Amino acid sequence: MNLVNLESVSHAYGPKPLLSDVSLGVEAGERIGVVGRNGGGKTTLLSVIAGAVRPDTGRVTHNRGLRVGFLSQRDELDPDASVKEIVLGGLAEHEWAGDQRVREILANLIGDLDLDARAADLSGGERRRTALAQLLIDDHDLVMLDEPTNHLDIEAIAWLAGHLAGRKSALVVVTHDRWFLDAVSTRTWEVVDGRVERYEGGYAAYVLAKAERARIAQAAEERRQNLMRKEIAWLRRGPPARTSKPKFRIEAAQALIANEPPARETVELMRFAAARLGKTVYDLDDVTLHAGGPGSGPLVLDRLTWQFGPGDRIGLIGVNGSGKSSVLRLLAGTVKPDEGRVVRGKTVRLAHLSQELAELDPQRRVLESVEEIRKYLQVGKKEWSASQLLERLGFKGEAQWKVIGSLSGGERRRLQLLRLLMDDPNVLLLDEPTNDLDIETLNELEDLLDGWPGTLILVSHDRYFLERVTDRCVALLGDGKLSLLPGGVDEYLERRAAGTALTARVAGTATTTTTTTTTAGPGAAGAAGSPASAADPAPAAQSGLSAKEERELRKELNRLERQLDKLSDQESRLHAAMADAATDYARLGTLDAELREITAQKDTIEAEWLETADRLGD
Repeated sequence: MNLVNLESVSHAYGPKPLLSDVSLGVEAGERIGVVGRNGGGKTTLLSVIAGAVRPDTGRVTHNRGLRVGFLSQRDELDPDASVKEIVLGGLAEHEWAGDQRVREILANLIGDLDLDARAADLSGGERRRTALAQLLIDDHDLVMLDEPTNHLDIEAIAWLAGHLAGRKSALVVVTHDRWFLDAVSTRTWEVVDGRVERYEGGYAAYVLAKAERARIAQAAEERRQNLMRKEIAWLRRGPPARTSKPKFRIEAAQALIANEPPARETVELMRFAAARLGKTVYDLDDVTLHAGGPGSGPLVLDRLTWQFGPGDRIGLIGVNGSGKSSVLRLLAGTVKPDEGRVVRGKTVRLAHLSQELAELDPQRRVLESVEEIRKYLQVGKKEWSASQLLERLGFKGEAQWKVIGSLSGGERRRLQLLRLLMDDPNVLLLDEPTNDLDIETLNELEDLLDGWPGTLILVSHDRYFLERVTDRCVALLGDGKLSLLPGGVDEYLERRAAGTALTARVAGTATTTTTTTTTAGPGAAGAAGSPASAADPAPAAQSGLSAKEERELRKELNRLERQLDKLSDQESRLHAAMADAATDYARLGTLDAELREITAQKDTIEAEWLETADRLGD
């Protein structure tokens, strides 16, 4: 039974039609993810379905008594009302305090807020979470969410996905978070050129089905097809959990990617990065750092020793306020450590994309502002002009001649990122680079970063982007260390759920402990996958170990490192063999099975290495 029906609906703002003769329905219990370019009509579609916007032509009908909950991009909260009044309304304390569902929503969305705080005093992110909590507490037949993951960290996004998947109400959600789309949606709508194309399944199934349609129709847009195939190649070769999601014929997917190389030529990029950077990128030696300056604010790093090597592609994870941006600023040199030292390689050419938009000359043209840095850039084996790169990041045709002062926040973000890349850096520090980017632009950015040789350190709550462009993850868990996560984001969420990860510690309140030194995890030193401090392990005199136990643990570390080196060599040979056997499907299947086995062995040994290193560092 349809809750909402749209019949021949059209709507336009100015001369551009955003919806053109659209007919569709939303069924009870259906969960729909809406994708499309920024400005393509996604928000308009939601507003029309919710009844907030009346279409120019056509008819929208709701079931009698339909209860619709609509979270728009703009949070319209009474500035004089308190958080408690907005979220809980007139509920008495015993009513909401005794309801487990309400308590769970409050704890996961606004648990850090003062319920008596006025809306006028809240930040943008706090207002957003308050509005989301208000909507989720009420009962609705249809929940409509426009960018609900904005201002949420990875943990809150995972909770929200689980909460929505467990609700009985129908759901229509617009988001650029592709992991979230996969987690909550059973159907995908793509708003493109005024039409709404419908697909079964979440984002992964949508990508595969769309590529299959393009293959059958022999679409003329070769560049878009190649990009889609690369995306599929990663979906099939990426984390095992994702390969089970697509509801699409696997044989068709295999046919599409048969001749596609891996998303990144890792060995070649590592070699090139090492040539550009040498052996040293960043060495952190006994570094202590507080987020608010020496001795103030949360403790981020506590006597940490770590190395970032040439070619490392690292995702930095942690709750909001854990100090991720502070670590990037430390590496960028804009803040100094409280204690210890940061050694930066002599050949490092740094580009740091912060969350704040850099000031650009509002009178300059978009293309001019890029060409003043460089007119051509080598990405992988291909040279791109400034105009071509602008087009890839969404500035097409006349948009390249726009005045910067007229750009939106998302457009300025894209321009800022491209200007950084045009300066040809060999170290990239990216702090939430996906903010305000639509999915097509994210695909293009991922494709650019795939061919970029250098050291990449990324902070992002976009789990899909994080897994796509990085090779390993480390986390700030509130203990003053960088913790290697062989299991990636899933391991981080498991550790948080199990209570083994802390939140950020405030100076003066942390329990005093003995001095510890954290050695870098496997791969932190570069391509070989060897620990940064393997040649000179941290002294264990303060760890409570005997001299004999210390020697045994160091021998075990060396043994594990040798195994990792051997497995890395085998992995490189398998990649080369798979490239040579690109057209031999039977041989490819055998090699792929061997590669998965090698990868599983590496994951196991890395976990053993980390456990042994922790024992030495305790």
